[in-house]
Amino acid sequence: MIDVTVRDEVALITLARPDKLNALTAAMRADLAAAVREHGTGTRGVRGIVVTGAGRAFSAGEDINQAVGRSLVEEVELFHDMTRAVLETRVPVVAAVNGLAVGGAAEWTLCFDARLGTPAAEYFFPENHIGLSVSNAASYLLPRLVGGRALRLVLDSTRMSAADALAAGLLDELVPAGTLVEAAIARVRHWSAPGAATAVHLALLRPSAAEVERAFRAETEAAGQVEASGIAQAGMTAFVNRSRSGVRG
Repeated sequence: MIDVTVRDEVALITLARPDKLNALTAAMRADLAAAVREHGTGTRGVRGIVVTGAGRAFSAGEDINQAVGRSLVEEVELFHDMTRAVLETRVPVVAAVNGLAVGGAAEWTLCFDARLGTPAAEYFFPENHIGLSVSNAASYLLPRLVGGRALRLVLDSTRMSAADALAAGLLDELVPAGTLVEAAIARVRHWSAPGAATAVHLALLRPSAAEVERAFRAETEAAGQVEASGIAQAGMTAFVNRSRSGVRG
């Protein structure tokens, strides 16, 4: 579930499934892409978009419980369309990372124009040790942000504190928890002040659409490979079983 409100001419999209740490179902991913497209045209009196999570997490990423037995390629392509939707907007898009951001949700923020976090923010890329592959054009966007550290972050299934994420370039700024959303909205409003050439600069300086689409194709192929090998379904099943038994990998 997601909630969408407009505050101070900024669309605030909240991942609203706090009892599941805002884990993203297939329906939620489709709704997120649609909401970003609806509010990202710059023609509805909305000057930008802020995305945050309800409760103590930004998002636990893909809802693995739901994904077991489903086509991994289809699951990955839903994530890809979330990233595509952000990069198609004509307004700034800012992540307000209030807590843990995992897997596909963490990777989604890589295409945002800024990522603000609180001291409780964390980034976690667990896919490698679950037998999954990265998505959201992370194979292109992660090195763009963190350079040569990208491969190690993925292979190590790294979980990073807010301070480490800031130092690495995954977060742009840390703010007190009680001011996070307001700070993100203020950033959008500053960037989109009347008379600013924001839409032009977003088009010039955002990641290359051609490179992003090339990464999507490669990541979809990779998803097919781990699915065909059996390691993806085995890893997700083991993850679900550990979660149900209260054991963490």
